[in-house]
This record gives sequence, structure tokens and C-alpha cells, in this order.
Amino acid sequence: MKRKNILLAFIFCFFLCTAIVSCSKSGSTPATITPPPPPPPPVAAGDVGMAGMSFSPSPFTVKVGTTVKWTNNDNTAHTVTSNDGTTFSSGTIAVGASFSFTPTVAGSFLYHCNFHGGMTGTLTVTN
Repeated sequence: MKRKNILLAFIFCFFLCTAIVSCSKSGSTPATITPPPPPPPPVAAGDVGMAGMSFSPSPFTVKVGTTVKWTNNDNTAHTVTSNDGTTFSSGTIAVGASFSFTPTVAGSFLYHCNFHGGMTGTLTVTN
């Protein structure tokens, strides 16, 4: 009887060890956490479109010294006017025409169309 108990204990230990080893080699990999992508870098050249009574893209980020060009692709005239009224002001931009501005300092500049109150944008300038 004693031999039978020892044999059963040995078989039990063998299967237990086999199960533990096979579970640890199951082939599953631990979950990895992927960090979010970094924000897009400032562009080297800047083109902003005007269409559908909006500026696109907005917000828009460029480096100091980069010329930003707004092109009127809409079916009506627009303006590009900084909210402070002094940083930049395009005057009337006819359909198909454009206006360019080259920022010399970093900052965030809110702007709008004088003709269409809901048409607003943000230009962010970095060093």
C-alpha cells in the first residue's frame, strides 16, 4: 500500500510539474502598451485654404520665418485679419487670390475673416 501511495504521489507531482512548465511556455506574450504618436512637427512651408466658410487647417503650426500663404478657394471674398488687428491684415482676398505673412516672433495668433464672423483660425508659431 505504501508503494502505491508513493507511486501515486510521484505521478501527481510529474503531471503538476508538466502543467506548470507548459503554462509558462504557452507562447502568449505579455500585453504591450503602445504610447500615443508624437504631435506633428511644425511644417516647413505653410499653406492654409479658405473654403466652405472656414480656414483649413486650423490650428496651423509653423516655425518662425516660415511664410504662411492663405488661398481663397471659396466662392466669395474673404479676409485674413489677426484678432489684435495689427499683426497681419490681408485686406479683401478675391476668389482664387492669396495672402502671405511671414511671422518673425513665436506665439499663438488668433485670426478671423472680417466679412464672416464665424470664420476663425489659429496660427501657432514656434522657434
